[in-house]
Amino acid sequence: MRQKLRNFAAIALLLSFIVMSSACSGFEDPDPRLLPSPVATVAPYLGVSTAHEAIVDPVSNVVPRPDPTIQFLLEEVSTQQLQAYVRTLESFGTRNSYSATEEFDRGIGAARRWIYSEFERVGNGRMLVEFQDFTMDYSGIPTTQRNIVATLPGNGRGNGVVVMGAHYDTRPRDLLDGESFAPGANDNAAGIALLLETARLLSSRQWNQTIVFVAFASEEQGTYGSRNFVQNAVLDGMNIIATLNFDVIGGEAGIPYSLRMFAQDLRQSNNGELGRYIEYIAGMYVPYFPITVIDSLDREGRYGDHREFISMGIPAVRFTQSVENPDLLNSVDDRWNRIDYNYHSSVVRMAVSVAANLLGGPSTPDTPLIFRTDPGNAVQVVWAVAGDAAGYVVSFRPLPMTTYPTFRYVRANQAGNVIFTDISPGIQYAVSLAAVDADGRLGDFTPEVLLDMSETTAASE
Repeated sequence: MRQKLRNFAAIALLLSFIVMSSACSGFEDPDPRLLPSPVATVAPYLGVSTAHEAIVDPVSNVVPRPDPTIQFLLEEVSTQQLQAYVRTLESFGTRNSYSATEEFDRGIGAARRWIYSEFERVGNGRMLVEFQDFTMDYSGIPTTQRNIVATLPGNGRGNGVVVMGAHYDTRPRDLLDGESFAPGANDNAAGIALLLETARLLSSRQWNQTIVFVAFASEEQGTYGSRNFVQNAVLDGMNIIATLNFDVIGGEAGIPYSLRMFAQDLRQSNNGELGRYIEYIAGMYVPYFPITVIDSLDREGRYGDHREFISMGIPAVRFTQSVENPDLLNSVDDRWNRIDYNYHSSVVRMAVSVAANLLGGPSTPDTPLIFRTDPGNAVQVVWAVAGDAAGYVVSFRPLPMTTYPTFRYVRANQAGNVIFTDISPGIQYAVSLAAVDADGRLGDFTPEVLLDMSETTAASE
């Protein structure tokens, strides 16, 4: 039976693999002149390797590592710019969904027009910015609300879309009160500032994948804006590979210098897969700012815009600062001068590093085929090799472990048909792999495939 499986895999490779060349660069060389100066105010690109005999226990020096181009972008994060964004958003007095829409300098209408214009300004001529209107009927009062959507298109070598979101509305104690002062500096002007600064930096380059920045409306009344966005995205066939939601991430003096990330069903879900990827990339680029991964949708009794993506089966996580101050929740004291902008900058650097790898890394491989072979602790992994990959990392994650194990590395010229002979028996694994390019950028992982190495499974073959 095992011999038949090996023969079947080899025949499948010979029949289906087509040689394609020409590796792809994720983005252009850095040029500081392309970065806007801070101010105060398609089908996947897949090639495949030639078929070859299975490579046993390959060894590779092609491993993920910090890319100097991405590190350059991280160094350009501006704390002054972040503070200026937060102060400007606070200056509108209130951003409540029921506040003024026509006034020039007050209310949610003025705020969203300013956010729209800032996305246009920082977009370096590469971003498409638009309003996404929808009707919210809350407490029997219908109103027209508007998401602000800014799209930085990919170069066509990848068909995935990364969504980075934050809500821009605020509230006093009364959700229908559109008059009272509701500054919402940390909740959530800090999140919008992160979107704008990340857009400023990423728009200075060209990427394989598309990224969509969304300033969500009406989160405070019940995630109406994100629900509308997700419904339209699904209808449009948008292939969202990752959703990063930022809410209350500005930091405050005295709190631990770390960040919480909520990833529901961490052990075995696409949210958990995304959470592991983010933790790994962040640890490589901003090791001084650790992420605490929490297996939960959100804080107890709380919610955020990411829940709308998860409800549609789209991978999504939420970021929130290490400790929250309950006295500032929906308070007039949630002001710009309570934020720790060095902490805030670290969150932005994490976001840029993760987005840049997802956008600039190689194409996501097709889900691999997994076969058990002789001897009983050997496993054969078969997959199509992409033309833009310099190598691969393979993850055999023992369940119920929630973090990545030590990776196994394969060079591109040995990839596609590999046997690993030292997989520990008696364990259930979740197996996945991702491509690495010549600059060390790590692409998105394939969906995990369950592999049962129990003795009973071996005996039944």
